Amino acid sequence: MYINCKGELIDLSRPKVMGILNLTPDSFYDGGKYNNEASILNQVQKMVGEGADFIDLGAYSSRPNAKNISEEEEQKRLIAPLRAILKEFPETRISVDTFRSRIAREAVKYGACMVNDISGGELDPEMFRTIAELQVPYVLMHMKGSPQTMQQHTSYTNLVKEMIFYFSEKIFELRQMGVNDLILDPGFGFSKNLLQNYELLGKLDLLETLNLPILTGISRKSMLYRLLDIKPENALNATTVANTIALLKGARILRVHDIKEAVEAIEITQKMKDSQVSP
Repeated sequence: MYINCKGELIDLSRPKVMGILNLTPDSFYDGGKYNNEASILNQVQKMVGEGADFIDLGAYSSRPNAKNISEEEEQKRLIAPLRAILKEFPETRISVDTFRSRIAREAVKYGACMVNDISGGELDPEMFRTIAELQVPYVLMHMKGSPQTMQQHTSYTNLVKEMIFYFSEKIFELRQMGVNDLILDPGFGFSKNLLQNYELLGKLDLLETLNLPILTGISRKSMLYRLLDIKPENALNATTVANTIALLKGARILRVHDIKEAVEAIEITQKMKDSQVSP
């Protein structure tokens, strides 16, 4: 199972780590923390040093009820840090977390190698066509509505079955347009209530029927800290537990705030899997 990032074939048979770098003032965990070039570059250096395979740059907060910002504001927050990172660390693989095709195009123009779209193309009808033109890996996430309305859309007859149907339709459309590299994100916390998030975690391996790599983003989310009645900053252990379950259920990319712990979870689960196929 490979993806092509700007000519580099990346083998996902061993899971990879995607570090979250929010360039927003209002993200639920680290909003406002990386608000100048020095703090951004220091964090990238730390994440890469700890083993991050990708850095996911986001300039639009997608937490529930987050403020909607203009394309101009998103671009202003995103492009200068992206350029600074690749100037300082040119080998870094940058994913851009956006649902806007124009932002995706600008980011790829300045060196991003992947697009991570929380809306699965629903919030910008040009996104799929843009990805087909850019020929970069595309993270296709499951969400209903928008970040402002998604928690009003948590009604399902059969959650996983409906998600598989959702993904199947979009995969077909993207394949018809010539998109080669697809990654599926089940969208923990997006249009799903607490119980549904845990149902999804327990049935994550059912998504493997789609024969595409699965990315999970559970890091420090409310499904963890609300269940345990703690704050996001105290949810690292819970994150590691959930990430370990996701790995055992087939996740190929962990999208996380904390790199070292995710790398260790991969090391342990991979060693266990390797031992089971050894003679």
